[in-house]
Amino acid sequence: MLKKVLIANRGEIACRVIRACQTLGVASVAVYSDVDADSPHVRLADESVHIGPARSALSYLDSAKILDAARLTGADAVHPGYGFLAENCEFATAVIAQGLTWIGPRPESIREMGNKQNARELAIKAGVPVVPGTGRLDAANPEALQAQAESVGFPLLVKAAAGGGGIGMRQVFEPSKLIAAAAATQSQAKSAFGSDEIFLERFIPCARHVEVQIFGFDSTAVHMYERDCSLQRRFQKVIEEAPAPDIPLAVRKKMQKAAIDLAVSVGYQGAGTVEFIFDVNTKEFFFLEMNTRIQVEHPVTEMITGLDLVAMQLQYAGGVLKAMGQDEIRSSGHAIECRLYAENPEKNFMPSPGQLSVFDLSAVDSAQIRIETGYEQGGEITPFYDPMVAKIVAYGADRSQAIEIMLRALAGVRIEGIKTNLDFLVACMKNASFREGRVSTGFIEEHKDSLLPARAKAA
Repeated sequence: MLKKVLIANRGEIACRVIRACQTLGVASVAVYSDVDADSPHVRLADESVHIGPARSALSYLDSAKILDAARLTGADAVHPGYGFLAENCEFATAVIAQGLTWIGPRPESIREMGNKQNARELAIKAGVPVVPGTGRLDAANPEALQAQAESVGFPLLVKAAAGGGGIGMRQVFEPSKLIAAAAATQSQAKSAFGSDEIFLERFIPCARHVEVQIFGFDSTAVHMYERDCSLQRRFQKVIEEAPAPDIPLAVRKKMQKAAIDLAVSVGYQGAGTVEFIFDVNTKEFFFLEMNTRIQVEHPVTEMITGLDLVAMQLQYAGGVLKAMGQDEIRSSGHAIECRLYAENPEKNFMPSPGQLSVFDLSAVDSAQIRIETGYEQGGEITPFYDPMVAKIVAYGADRSQAIEIMLRALAGVRIEGIKTNLDFLVACMKNASFREGRVSTGFIEEHKDSLLPARAKAA
């Protein structure tokens, strides 16, 4: 088994990985920037190393500093968490070249699946259905771009091939907006990902975002069922749940098989997620992308399966976990995750940094509730990183019970000093359509007057 793991991340995911290390008796090393010196993940780890200023480009995205920290502390492995360098194949390669164990898939898999256009082509080869779209585009050729768009049909999405996290994606509803949208997407993608490659994809207006958790063993793979991640703002997830409600079991099983087929076709190793779009009207599903890392919403899957996915990552990387059979994985009950953000829903969910003058989750304590956070009372939500404050996960025997347990949990959250989406999350849980399982990626926009009454009144 691994002896000492450096976590190349911060916040709640760093805390999560450190706890898994503690469970397995593995030493942990935290890295931190100037503004994170007093953060919980630093104190929770066995050792910690300062890696630079607050700006992520000078700290959490500086692979050389992270590798230096691994050398300094004698770590024998690196866990990237999610975000930052988690899906950077060059970083994974550098970790391995230094003689360390990379806790994730092979760099080749990260490279293959990290480019959305390349991933589409691999999915097609594996017999997995993909959203109708184009190949790689030359946005400098307006005539060719317009012709490709007409072949896809409007409305459509202009997408960055190297995009992620909702960045590098624009909706286009009419031909006259295409050229400007393509140029803007290219510019954003070049700045965010270092690549301006784009492609077009059909936009499915009434869609569900469903993803399948998989774990690959190179020549075989297993799934841990699916999660519904349809409730999103600006293409970023807010509420996730498992199993996916109101989708026929037969369709969900086909999604699970498609995810396994893709994972096996690329010889995938470790934890990953295969994302699909489900067309509510036609009942078809299409491959969207593959995330070659642990997901933010992995606790939802852990709650319904009883598995510890992060511990499995550590054990597999350390050579302890061998291939599993699908019959070893069971699912029961229902789980829902709400992401508590430092943001102002009334102002288009703009981040709301500041000090947590009050942050008390003690009233939320329950065997059916799980809290994941990297903050504590008195801590600072800075503008440098993602504004997620905590993840609240509720588990029930069925979906209705899980919703009621979540409502009780949200009622027990005490947070002051910043604007949050707490009231918005409560409104979602109480919404009649949500409670009936009638959700889609357009849910927030469709129900904005009831979910965001203050914004509706101001308008």
